[in-house]
Amino acid sequence: MLDELMDIEEKILAGERLTREDGVKLMRSSDILGLGHLADMVRKKMVGDNAYFNCNLNINYTNICVCRCPLCAFSCDSKEEGGYLLSLEEIEEKVISVIRMGVHEVHIVGGLHPSLPFSYLEEILQRIKGLANNIFIQAFTATEIDYYAGVSGISIEEALIRLKDAGLDCIPGGGAEIFSPRVRKIIAPKKIPGERWLKVMETAHGLGLHSNATMLYGHVETPEERVEHIIAIRELQDRTAGFLSFVPLAFHPNNTKLSNCKGPDGFDDLRVFATSRILLDNIIHIKGLWMYLGEKLAEVTLCFGVDDLGGTSLEEKIVHAAGAITPVQTSREILIRMLQNAGRCPKEVNSIYGGVKL
Repeated sequence: MLDELMDIEEKILAGERLTREDGVKLMRSSDILGLGHLADMVRKKMVGDNAYFNCNLNINYTNICVCRCPLCAFSCDSKEEGGYLLSLEEIEEKVISVIRMGVHEVHIVGGLHPSLPFSYLEEILQRIKGLANNIFIQAFTATEIDYYAGVSGISIEEALIRLKDAGLDCIPGGGAEIFSPRVRKIIAPKKIPGERWLKVMETAHGLGLHSNATMLYGHVETPEERVEHIIAIRELQDRTAGFLSFVPLAFHPNNTKLSNCKGPDGFDDLRVFATSRILLDNIIHIKGLWMYLGEKLAEVTLCFGVDDLGGTSLEEKIVHAAGAITPVQTSREILIRMLQNAGRCPKEVNSIYGGVKL
C-alpha cells in the first residue's frame, strides 16, 4: 500500500474523520488495491457481510422536461416526437401487472413537465396505495419536488407534507449531479443549484422522510469537485441523519449533448466507490446500481465498499436512453447470485432497509 494510503488507514483505525485533502488523495490514488482494502475495511465495520437488493418497478411518468439538460438522453420537448405523459390509469396498470410477480416497491421519477399540476403527483401516490397499501413508494427527486411546488405556488415544506400524506415513503437521490456551480453550468444549466437540492433534502429529513443521495461522475468534473460534493453530503448528514445510502452514478454519454465525454473507465468507477465509502463515515450504505455498471463490474464493487446493488429495476429507461448496454431489468435470483459470488449474505429489503425477507 502506498504511504499516503497507510496514513489514511491509521486515521480510519483511530476513528478520525478524514479531511477534504485526504479525500483528494483517495480520489487521485493509483493504488486501486489499497483503496479496495480501505473501503472493504470500512464496509465490514458498517454492515458486516450483509449485502442488499430490492424487487422494484421503475415508473418514468413523463420524459417531457423544461430543463433539457445536456447530460440527459431521456428528455423531450412537449411537442417533440417521442414525448409522452402516462395517464393515471396507465400507471395503475403497470403496478397491477407486477404485484403478482412479488414486486414490493415502486420507484417513480420523471421530467419537469410544463403543464402538470402538483395534484398529479399526489394522485399517482394515492392510486398506487389504493391498489396495495403495503407497497413501498420511493418517488420524486428533489428537483421534481422543487419544480412542481414552485409552479403550484406552494412551499417545499407544504409540498413534502402533501406528498407524504398521499403515500410517499421516501425520496430518491437523483438530481444532485455534481454540486460544483462550474460543472452545473455545463451539464445541467437549468437545473436547481446544489444548494437548493440540499435544502429540499434537509426539509424532507426534518419532516421524517428519508432519502438517498447521488453523484453523477465521469463527465467534466475534477477529482476535487467530486470530493467537495461528497463532503457536502456528509455535512448535511451530520445535521439530519436522513440519508440512507449514497449512490455514485457513472455517466453514460451516448445520445447526450456531452457525447464527446468518454465516461469513466473501470478503474475510475472503483476509485469513486471506494473513496465514497471511506469518506462517508455517517452514511451506512453505498449503492452500486448494476444497470449503470454492468453485472461483472457491479460484483467487483462489492469489494470496493459497495453493500447494495439496487433492484430488479423493471422498465428502467433513463440510463438506457443514454446507451447503457445492460439488460433493462434483472431478476431476484440473479441479484442473489451476484451477491453470493462476492461472499455476501443477500438481504431483500425496501429502500429504507426494512422488510428483510431472506
